[in-house]
Amino acid sequence: MKFHSSTVQTRVPSPLGAIAIAATDKGLAGLWFAEGQRYLPAWLTGPAAWPQATDHPVLRLVGQQLGEYFAGQRTRFDLPLDLGHGTAFQQQVWQALLAIPQGSVISYGEVSRRIGNPTAVRAVGGAIGRNPVSIIVPCHRVRGSNGTLTGYAGGLERKAALLRLEGAMAEALL
Repeated sequence: MKFHSSTVQTRVPSPLGAIAIAATDKGLAGLWFAEGQRYLPAWLTGPAAWPQATDHPVLRLVGQQLGEYFAGQRTRFDLPLDLGHGTAFQQQVWQALLAIPQGSVISYGEVSRRIGNPTAVRAVGGAIGRNPVSIIVPCHRVRGSNGTLTGYAGGLERKAALLRLEGAMAEALL
């Protein structure tokens, strides 16, 4: 993925571990667990890291809304998103994820049907796995066709915790 050159970042605490968030002038561009996350962009650390910007208005808003979400006070996020760094197909899948309401869980096959491409289940799974805005673009609300929890880049324990927080499952079915 190619992120815009204006991307900045910060980190916020959460009950599931520190979260790295990144934003551009257009909106939230990334949200990853700082540890134990697959597909972390190289620009989060090292000499070429995106600049830290704790005063960026989008990053401040994301931190506030995440705090409310984890406290059980927020069921929907109201944030500008910048998902332009994904392919057209990825963006289509990510938009479909945004339509899954809190407390609901659907299958990868259902996401494929919703985007009008019912045979693209594997490609949909790949796009979901590369979702750069975890939690906000709720990829954790997708499970296998048999109801099991599968394929969360932040780890299955976190996926189960997020679903329990949202009331989508009483127990983790790993």
